[in-house]
Amino acid sequence: MKKDIIDILCCPVCKKELILKIEKEEKNEIIKGFFTCKKCNKVYHISEGIIDFLPKK
Repeated sequence: MKKDIIDILCCPVCKKELILKIEKEEKNEIIKGFFTCKKCNKVYHISEGIIDFLPKK
């Protein structure tokens, strides 16, 4: 996932700000990591450069 889109992302559940933790990056792309919502604490993983915004049931 490209780093330059981070500023436009928000939590898909509550629409609040996300905190990013990068575990692996190459050039200007995040390969592995996760976002955590500041309000509802939901976690969204980034794997192989793709963020999983599907809510867990």
